[in-house]
Amino acid sequence: MAQRAAGWLIREENPTGVVYGTILVGALIAGESGAHDGYVDMIGSTMLALGIFWLAHSYSTILGRRLARQEHLTTGALVRALGHEWSIVRGASIPLLTLLIAWAVGASETTGVDAAVWAAIASLLVFELLAGLRARSTPREFALEAAVGATMGLAILALKFVAH
Repeated sequence: MAQRAAGWLIREENPTGVVYGTILVGALIAGESGAHDGYVDMIGSTMLALGIFWLAHSYSTILGRRLARQEHLTTGALVRALGHEWSIVRGASIPLLTLLIAWAVGASETTGVDAAVWAAIASLLVFELLAGLRARSTPREFALEAAVGATMGLAILALKFVAH
């Protein structure tokens, strides 16, 4: 089951978007924690921001391509861009699902936010581990990869503390 979930999450066509979505929503939740009146408000604002970022990436991809290649906008190109950038939403699903589960089991909002932030951080470390395994990294390379993932995770955690 874990391998199937990893296959759904990290596809060949745009793993960059998965990483970006995880970082984005982890940072959004970290930065917005304490600024809302409950889970509904927090989840709603996070999903709205996520939707805007997904559309912004899709729009900038298609518009940038049209500017560079002097192409017309077509429905097919727009649909392809939206589909390609959907990986951002897939990556965001990890911290968002963690937040939803915390809400469903009756955890306090603070606990849910903490769990979602740590889920995003853990995801980044797992992504680094997977990248290192796929690249057959040496122990020294693994150490660098883990340090980079941990640094990004610490940046998300720092945002949580700075914002409050």
